[in-house]
Amino acid sequence: MNASLGSGPESTPPPVRPDAAVPVRQRLAELRGPAVAPHPLDARALAALAANPGCERRTLLDGAGVNKAVLAQALGSPAPFGQSQFAFMRGNAFEARVKSDGGTELLRLLGVDDPAAAGALTPDVSAAGPEGRTARTALALREATAAKAWTLLDHPMLALEVAGTPVYLEPDAVVVHPDGRWTVVEIKSFPMLDGSADPSKVGAAARQAAVYVLALERVAAKVPGAEVRDRVLLVCPKDFSNLPTGSTVDVRKQLSVTRRQLGRMRRVAELAEALPEGTTFDPSCGPEELTAAVSAVDAAYAPECLAACELAFHCREQSRGAGAVEALGRSVRGELGGLTTVGAVLDAAAGRAGDPADPTVAALRRAAELRAEALASAGRG
Repeated sequence: MNASLGSGPESTPPPVRPDAAVPVRQRLAELRGPAVAPHPLDARALAALAANPGCERRTLLDGAGVNKAVLAQALGSPAPFGQSQFAFMRGNAFEARVKSDGGTELLRLLGVDDPAAAGALTPDVSAAGPEGRTARTALALREATAAKAWTLLDHPMLALEVAGTPVYLEPDAVVVHPDGRWTVVEIKSFPMLDGSADPSKVGAAARQAAVYVLALERVAAKVPGAEVRDRVLLVCPKDFSNLPTGSTVDVRKQLSVTRRQLGRMRRVAELAEALPEGTTFDPSCGPEELTAAVSAVDAAYAPECLAACELAFHCREQSRGAGAVEALGRSVRGELGGLTTVGAVLDAAAGRAGDPADPTVAALRRAAELRAEALASAGRG
């Protein structure tokens, strides 16, 4: 499967022209603040971004390299994101164990009968800067495919264009098979109990791995004989031990959704140009100025954002303040049709507004009648 992100009718627009790239980068730097370094996107954030492509606020902030956690702190609405130091150290120790002995354990989890005899190659993919590491990774993948030998790439660097800007991604590992297939390896510290793990965590890992697969497909398209597998290897601790165990996860559904969602995103340059002159997300600015800057970009808040976006608490407060029904969930928003505020819903239910022939309005009024009857019965009891 070598289809790239730009394939199909919902493909992303072509890259920014070289003569326009510098002004775009300058504009994005102005949005971050003159002394603020860009905050890199990772696959976890990119998967969350693809899950909510209608949120122009997150698209612009992530594309401009704004650190949303720092911005949320400056706005007075910090979100409790991130791993504890203990969990971080435990995860690193487990990953090191999985990759020890030149990838022997990984080959065993991939089903190789005699991994020690297979002797995986472990090329060095280090280089200066993300562009250099991306180029070095592409060269290592090409050489490994041509060599027709088991090869383990430890923390390679991949690039993926999102909304007109490059994003650099670093999977835990990529294994090249002798037959030219490439497998993404995702190493997690949550346990696999009796051969299965928490479905929500597996789903999140699958969405993250799908982003890596998309980026790998761009490289594989230029390498003769290469094929990126749409099944990734998820490695977790077995039961309550530190012994690694693996499970093959089919990410075809996540690939399809992520490819389509990324293709729907507006270009970051367009969003930046639409902002008022002087808009900045520099965390050194005051809360009022930052609130105005954030409010200048449309958001698509939903309760699911609380588990995936550092600005979710700020956006929730704004959504509730506006009485938007999105704060109640996407499914509720879909059921209410043209009623976009809680006030409009209550007025329709009470008969103060709305067309009685509208099925949504009729359902709300019937629900209000049933509620009144239930309350009256409870009062008589």
